[in-house]
Amino acid sequence: MQITNPTSEIRNPKCYAIIVAGGSGTRMQSALPKQFLELNGKPVLMYTLEAFHNSAASPELILVLHANYHVLWKELCAVHNFAIKHTLIPGGETRFHSVKNAIDQITDKDVLIAVHDAVRPLIDPAVIDEAYRYAEAHESAVVAVKSRDSVRQLTGDTSQSLNRDDIYLVQTPQTFQSALLKKAYEQPYDQKFTDDASVVEQAGAQIHLIEGNYTNIKITFPEDIAIAEALINKKPSA
Repeated sequence: MQITNPTSEIRNPKCYAIIVAGGSGTRMQSALPKQFLELNGKPVLMYTLEAFHNSAASPELILVLHANYHVLWKELCAVHNFAIKHTLIPGGETRFHSVKNAIDQITDKDVLIAVHDAVRPLIDPAVIDEAYRYAEAHESAVVAVKSRDSVRQLTGDTSQSLNRDDIYLVQTPQTFQSALLKKAYEQPYDQKFTDDASVVEQAGAQIHLIEGNYTNIKITFPEDIAIAEALINKKPSA
């Protein structure tokens, strides 16, 4: 699939962003879920919400967070004087159920909905806006980057080289027209649903990729914190 760099103008439909924060912190070797770990003295999750708030689309924000951490999040907001408006709702058993919980909160029709990993704090607001623009025109916009590494597919004991020019690494946000996303999430849960694109594709819709950037990393392992801090410190001051 050819990746697209959208240039169409958005007609200003209402936009929502679902921020999914369900991480347990297991791979971070931390008792604290990774969305709460600090980058330069501020929780990861706050950077993520700020990026969407600072985008031109300025979507309504829905934060999906395990109910056990709602009190902690509110305490962190108070400590850091974090005042960006958002709706806080409990997560579900899986990522699929968490996103469905958030979708069910959106009663407006004909809106655009972006779903984003809470632990991708370095998402560029310009990429967010491009995703909304392209999804408005083409129903879906999934941010991805071309693989920089050689790729091999393992089948049993045999591996086969794949053309890396045909391999894209999928990121978030994944943005959709609301009617399409709501219909897709009426399906029963399937273990093969790894992201929103897989849910929508299973419902029969085409997935359109748009160009992201390599700095949109996902905080997964301890070393990712150091990488993210270096990228933040590299940015020119406003």
